[in-house]
Amino acid sequence: MSFVVAGAAIFMISAFFTDSEISRVIELNDSDVERLSGNWRMQRGRKPLAEELDEIVDQYVRDEIYFRESQRLGLHVNDSIIRRRLVQKLTFLTEDIANAQPLEEKAIRDHFDDNAKDYRVAERLSFEHKFFSNERRENAKKDAQLALESGDAGDSFTLQKEYIKRTPHQIRGFLGDQFTAAIMALETAPTWQGPIPSTYGWHVVKLYAVEESFIPEFQAVKERVARDAVIAIRSSANASYYADLKSRYEVIYPTSLQPVQ
Repeated sequence: MSFVVAGAAIFMISAFFTDSEISRVIELNDSDVERLSGNWRMQRGRKPLAEELDEIVDQYVRDEIYFRESQRLGLHVNDSIIRRRLVQKLTFLTEDIANAQPLEEKAIRDHFDDNAKDYRVAERLSFEHKFFSNERRENAKKDAQLALESGDAGDSFTLQKEYIKRTPHQIRGFLGDQFTAAIMALETAPTWQGPIPSTYGWHVVKLYAVEESFIPEFQAVKERVARDAVIAIRSSANASYYADLKSRYEVIYPTSLQPVQ
């Protein structure tokens, strides 16, 4: 189902909302009773007894009367909590309608084709490093430079000395922007390279391997794409529904406020 069709289907729900007077007739049918019984059963793990079902129905009627009377008295007006809940429930309703039909394979594949860059797998680096602390040495950078030849093991390090198949984002989280930018500029080699700076000091590194970034095959990420496509349809459907509703309203803004288009 396309985003446009979903939006059009959602707008049909507006037909259920009218400005007519609030009815004083409360009519329950068998499906209402079954729903109330089912909710009770889910909470208690058993069917309600006859007298319990009577109490459940009585409570429903009581709640419905109070709800309608609160509307009649205007108690819902300017209540931010009720306003927020009603907006949320209407949003959920539009999303339920958008998701009424499962997505076909073509719709999922089309979403992948249109958003392939979002599924790109980041490049991954494997390396080890030696650390030279600015706090423990007079000239950590110089010592790191000399270690390329001397074999100095460096200082103890609070994090790992070796990282396997880590993304730039992960490396940045461990060792900071400077280190990540510097190691990304290196070529793989069997020898130590550097020195390069980090949040903690200076390092020499042995870069074993770099796995290039790539976009995976559709089948490998199909489940994730399907979830993303559903979210996209929800968002588009809500936007379409709101645009249709807004076109039916006149919004008058104060002169001091720039209208939002």
